[in-house]
Amino acid sequence: MVSEVKTVSGRGIPLVGNDIDTDRIIPARFLRCVTFDGLGEHAFADDRAALSGQHPFDQVQYQGAKILVVNRNFGCGSSREHAPQAIAKWGIQALVGESFAEIFFGNCVAMGIPCVTTDANSVKQLQEILAAHPQAPMTVNLEAMQVQCGEFSAPIFMGEGAKNMFVAGTWDACGQLVAHAEQIRATAAKLPYLQWSNN
Repeated sequence: MVSEVKTVSGRGIPLVGNDIDTDRIIPARFLRCVTFDGLGEHAFADDRAALSGQHPFDQVQYQGAKILVVNRNFGCGSSREHAPQAIAKWGIQALVGESFAEIFFGNCVAMGIPCVTTDANSVKQLQEILAAHPQAPMTVNLEAMQVQCGEFSAPIFMGEGAKNMFVAGTWDACGQLVAHAEQIRATAAKLPYLQWSNN
């Protein structure tokens, strides 16, 4: 299926800090949008303003990066779906971290963005490599359950259920409905309560 997510490759971007919550990822004043379009430019808006261009999302060397490397309890706080949407609209296609808040993780799965974990030392090494070598190629491989960055590699972890959804492409609920449209129509035709409206 086109919805399969087995690997994500590209450049990485390090974001150091524990307990980065959803209000920091996308401040509440940006939640009034009708669609998620345009949210990417406001990702980490307050943190970026406070750092006057020194935030990784503003630095030239990280523009176009696809893999975000974070620390512990990333995405904690409110359950706003706008947080992973903002990160995705900025261009991120996968996250590697020490741990993720449960609802943030679930929202990412629903969008097809894998959040994989690895140990604190490996995260630190990845962040240091990306700080020193922003152009280093990086790959998150969900079949081999490994992350590679330049010459460095480390095992990654994700629950079997979520991993299988990505690899099989079943994370995409809308895609599943479209792919099985004929079967859905056939089942609907057999349901008497759906026929009543035709009388």
